[in-house]
Amino acid sequence: MNDKSITNTGERRTVGTREETRSMDRYVRPAVDIVETAEGLNIVTDLPGVAKEYLEIGIDKGILTIQGKVQPESRGNSVYREFELMSYYRQFQLPEVIDQDKTRAELSDGVLTLRLYKAEAAKPRRIEVQVA
Repeated sequence: MNDKSITNTGERRTVGTREETRSMDRYVRPAVDIVETAEGLNIVTDLPGVAKEYLEIGIDKGILTIQGKVQPESRGNSVYREFELMSYYRQFQLPEVIDQDKTRAELSDGVLTLRLYKAEAAKPRRIEVQVA
């Protein structure tokens, strides 16, 4: 990644070993793809089983939080179960150049796509030279 990337701040940050919640529930940490474009960042993550009503996305103090609860469908009494759907939880530290008001989220077929746009002041611009 080039040095002018919004994801390469040049600072060393300590990365926590795990994300913490105060909830007693168990969570799965979904894998994500983060792609930087000229406009900002695109974050794509799989959240199978999460409906729009049970998906919470928030930004607080520069931290993006994605939390999705899975509501299991009960089609009878479970006799034996090897697979358990669990809720999802993930957090990211956002760069300061992200315009939080322009953030967009789309959920389609269990795939969440977040579009985080750069603030206008952070975008490179060309300055025209005037001849006097």
